[in-house]
Amino acid sequence: MIFRLSVVCLLAGLAACTAKAPAPSDVDRVLSRWDADDHPDLKAVIVLRNGALAGSRYYNGEKPDTLHDIRSAGKSITSLLVGMAIEAGRIEGTSDPVGRYLPDARGTPVENITLDDALTMRSGLDADDEDEASPGNEDKLDAARDPRAFALSISAREPRGSRYVYNSLSAYLVGLVVEKAVGRPQDEFARDALFSPLGITHWTWQHDAGGHTKGQGNLWLTALDVAKIGQMVLDGGTYQGRRIVGARWLDASVQPRVAISAVDPYADGYGYFWYTKTHDIRGERVRVSFASGSGGNKIYIVPSRHLVVAITSSAYGRGYGQRRSEAILRALLEEASSLKW
Repeated sequence: MIFRLSVVCLLAGLAACTAKAPAPSDVDRVLSRWDADDHPDLKAVIVLRNGALAGSRYYNGEKPDTLHDIRSAGKSITSLLVGMAIEAGRIEGTSDPVGRYLPDARGTPVENITLDDALTMRSGLDADDEDEASPGNEDKLDAARDPRAFALSISAREPRGSRYVYNSLSAYLVGLVVEKAVGRPQDEFARDALFSPLGITHWTWQHDAGGHTKGQGNLWLTALDVAKIGQMVLDGGTYQGRRIVGARWLDASVQPRVAISAVDPYADGYGYFWYTKTHDIRGERVRVSFASGSGGNKIYIVPSRHLVVAITSSAYGRGYGQRRSEAILRALLEEASSLKW
């Protein structure tokens, strides 16, 4: 399915649009390459250029109103909420220690971890999602009867701030800080401060066994609303002329604060729960910032192309999902000069 709709139509939502879809476009032909993909778990690709819907395609029974779990791409939304809490004066800054907001963390290794440490995956805690034996592994966090107590029980493995180790426990702790700082559940804060201003009304964010919003992920959105968040980030935090997220926070979030190419084949750097990678596209270096979730769920933001590419996929835990999403992005970038947007 392909749409070429106005910006007003895009922002109003698909249900409000009555424009007829034109004949298949160049963008549609690029996206159609994955119609017969060997793995029937690609769900949707939304392409926005210059703030307008340049193309969309739904696969394997997915529909425009289907909610999809974007998994760890939800960490990037938690990062947006941290910035909004700072703007609102509820959090002083990223140098704040977690223990300032979580009194029960005092006396534990978590107490002195700063938000900067946690947001860049350098907490120093013995938590590694790539290692099933890790005491703070994501699966163990999810299975805990009291996830908050579990998170606070994890010991330190190395000095905080010393090394990037991808782990969901850090994002979970950041979510708890947001909750405490704003005085209500993170999903309620997201609803009022982020989703409602963006016109996002159809969504859900899972809670853990203790009733806390899972700041580490499990946020369910439609593919178009995933793209809408990406467009807001590309536009420096504004939507329909309204400031949603501070531009300074967004700039800080997508800066590659830690080099991670040695441990992640799909990224060069890591910021505040946002990734960066510079691609060589026909001899030109093109920098991309992105949110990433298991299975290939992505929000790709390409400032030099005024481009947002949102991809939803249920290839959870399968490496080919990540490879496929990067291939879709590269196909669009490589043919950008010849595409009739």
